[in-house]
Amino acid sequence: MASIRTIAFRRAALVALAAVLPPRCLACGEPVADPGTLCAPCWSLLAFLAPPCCAACGYPFEYDSGPGTLCGACAASRPLYDRARAPLRYDDASRGLILALKHGDRTDAAPALSGWMANAGRDMLGAADLVAPVPLHRWRLLARRYNQAALLAQGVAARAGRDCVPDLLIRRRRTPSQGGLSAAGRARNVRGAFAVNPKRAELIGGKRVMLVDDVLTTGATAEECARTLLRGGAASVDVLTLARVVRPSYI
Repeated sequence: MASIRTIAFRRAALVALAAVLPPRCLACGEPVADPGTLCAPCWSLLAFLAPPCCAACGYPFEYDSGPGTLCGACAASRPLYDRARAPLRYDDASRGLILALKHGDRTDAAPALSGWMANAGRDMLGAADLVAPVPLHRWRLLARRYNQAALLAQGVAARAGRDCVPDLLIRRRRTPSQGGLSAAGRARNVRGAFAVNPKRAELIGGKRVMLVDDVLTTGATAEECARTLLRGGAASVDVLTLARVVRPSYI
């Protein structure tokens, strides 16, 4: 009975809040029917990714070539992580949502965005033991006040009923921004930048870890984090991001 009263109270609180502060579109700010949603025009601009895709990195294919098919990049050099998936193509429409979460204090968007991610990564989450975010360096975290990847990881883990360990990895050095760097430059930039948190090291042995971040670009950060987790004893690493870059050169 207590749980029913709690649910009723929460619903009443949401109704009261909506009366004072009507819900707004996460992207453009226009009024919408429900909190944490997009208006129809903004929704129509998003490019959602779906199978068929590369069995490893999740690069979308135009045609289904059967299970286990790899894109050209992964066939040439398979990533250290097992699989990577994302619900959105990284483009002008998704970029706005990500930047608002990352730099615009739009933490209210995290529940909806992590819901899309949980749906895109449901097969991987079914096999995961732990969910962990790509970490920020402590000085960058202090300046930003929150880690957007950790917010997404917590939302994903809650929806999947998995344990989230926000500090499973630590960033040992403050790396320059990856923006503008080549694939090789990005790899050099993050090489050796991560370590398993000594306080959480006992959690990793033999576990299947789901690594969460906002965007998969060249995969350099995901690859370095996977290397660190595998060296720390993880059985496998999958990667789930909100969006991924799709370039013709990946095919």
